[in-house]
Amino acid sequence: MIAVASIAAGIQFGWALQLSLLTPYIQLLGVPHKWAANIWLCGPISGMIVQPLVGYYSDRSHSRFGRRRPFIFFGAIAVAIAVFLIGYAADIGHTLGDDLTKKTRTRAVVIFVLGFWILDVANNMLQGPCRAFLGDLAADDHSRMRTGNALFSFFMAVGNVLGYAAGSYSNLHKLFPFTETKACDVFCANLKTCFFFSIFLLALVSAFALIYVEDIPITSQEEIQVSCFGELLGAVNGIKKPMWMLMLVTAINWVAWFPFFLFDTDWMGREVYGGETGEKSYNDGVRAGALGLMLNAFVLAIVSLVVEPMGRLVGGAKRLWGIVNFILAIGLAMTILITKAAEHDRRLTGHTAPSTGVKAAAFSFFGVLGIPLAVNFSVPFALASIYSSSSGAGQGLSLGVLNISIVVPQMIISSLSGPWDALFGGGNLPAFVVGAVAAVISGILAIIVLPTPKPEDEAKATIAGGFH
Repeated sequence: MIAVASIAAGIQFGWALQLSLLTPYIQLLGVPHKWAANIWLCGPISGMIVQPLVGYYSDRSHSRFGRRRPFIFFGAIAVAIAVFLIGYAADIGHTLGDDLTKKTRTRAVVIFVLGFWILDVANNMLQGPCRAFLGDLAADDHSRMRTGNALFSFFMAVGNVLGYAAGSYSNLHKLFPFTETKACDVFCANLKTCFFFSIFLLALVSAFALIYVEDIPITSQEEIQVSCFGELLGAVNGIKKPMWMLMLVTAINWVAWFPFFLFDTDWMGREVYGGETGEKSYNDGVRAGALGLMLNAFVLAIVSLVVEPMGRLVGGAKRLWGIVNFILAIGLAMTILITKAAEHDRRLTGHTAPSTGVKAAAFSFFGVLGIPLAVNFSVPFALASIYSSSSGAGQGLSLGVLNISIVVPQMIISSLSGPWDALFGGGNLPAFVVGAVAAVISGILAIIVLPTPKPEDEAKATIAGGFH
């Protein structure tokens, strides 16, 4: 179980690089800020389509190599191809005829988008079968399943910390001098080097798990075959009111979170450090944002270990979720004060680098948001487990249905946040304000409209659910 769960570190290393560096990088290639968020549409689309398909067919695979191992193997290869395309997008685009004197490098953008979409699809190919593999190894033992989920969460945190640390270090490219080219500056060369380490880590942990852990193939299958999306539609048709309420609160909650995931490092480079894409001050801010995300990952890992006692302390899981959403709202609103303080410093001193106080406030923002993020990665899934159990629905498909309420708001924010920000003069604050309002609404609804689970049901769900 440790070997399989460790694959999460390789997956999350790449995710951390995506979250911290790729929004600034696509702007470096010439995509305007107002359209940069559209690139992230791939994540929710692939999550809604690829994850159910991979889960369905890996459950029913008759490969002699096992049910999960073929998907993990090809997913890891697809990740390697994708990060190569992303890292070398500028170089490939230049080779194909991009003019480096022009702001927008069209061919490089096309290569980047292709690699980005492959990376999201590949990550979805990996993550689902890895979790399912842990379920196979647990063999319906709730205690072992809880251990497997805890291990997966631990290695996700390890991958986050390593990825954000790599993204925050400005001289990493010196390990591989060949990464800096005419078409690829220092920022781009650092991204390439980070992805080299990402491929190495994922290859190492995946190879060990695939060789060491036995995956017993299916020899016979007698159940009635129902299509993947037939099962999903059946699950939607059977949803009871508590689950619908949970999906509503979850959707609004992700309207609050997604602007943070999209624009956190861009906000550091643009608003806090006062730079424009490609400038040294902007790149310094992006690296500082990656350092902030590393702090966020540390807090998330620690708080994940105490979510259960925190829930008991405040009177239940749904109340805990509501409370931390108010913390999220305050954190997102604080970006306005931090931005104004940074602007004041620049006018006063004439320097782009923010003062120590502004830096401390910005890093505190990242750290504090680790608390609601840990709860958000745990409680909604536990509540879905509770509501599905009490209604007699299958937990697996109920969690799949809950995923819809996560990916749909992501698609909306990816499509609208850029034009919304441009409407108010550019920058990232308008999207953060929308997120703060959504966090308040989701916090109120979580406390008021969600049914209160029975203590015995909460205990069962905690055992079965784990952290996601």
